[in-house]
Amino acid sequence: MSLKHGILGLLNYGPMTGYELDRAFKDSLSFFWQAKTSQIYRELAAMERNGWLTGKRVIQNERPNKRIYTITSAGEEELKSWLSSPEKDIGDAMRVRNAFLMRVFFAGEMSDEQAIAMLRAFHAKCAETVSRFGSVPSAIADYGALVDNAARTKYWKIVALYGEAHYCAEMKWVERAISILEEKK
Repeated sequence: MSLKHGILGLLNYGPMTGYELDRAFKDSLSFFWQAKTSQIYRELAAMERNGWLTGKRVIQNERPNKRIYTITSAGEEELKSWLSSPEKDIGDAMRVRNAFLMRVFFAGEMSDEQAIAMLRAFHAKCAETVSRFGSVPSAIADYGALVDNAARTKYWKIVALYGEAHYCAEMKWVERAISILEEKK
């Protein structure tokens, strides 16, 4: 996946400003695909040049002017093409690139106490993330009302389920790792 496909997917639900896209991206996709606001705006400009979307400037009196983006038929075709294309290598989708795991791999260079503290901090961050999944059903309902297509929301629920399961599995792994380090030798 690339950022452009995520943006096209969101615009496929309806026109949005850059701010709304940034917010929707962070509210719905950020647990598996991170993007900075500047990246989103840079991608919007490139996609407009490619003809995948159009931007309409709206002049406002009381607020700053805004630009509303709408997906074009070429953008819809790109999105459909990307969705229907097979994964080049399913192994790529399963590969893990994780700086934290790299740190854990080399944690033998620190004391067990330092490593346990690092793992506990990671566990706390995972627990915090899992707790935020409690607001996901209402966010899905809110965005689902805007999209006005309940069939789409079931896929959002499926992805949210994956996210929650992922962070719960991370917490379980950390608990086991800490118990290994705390074992008496």
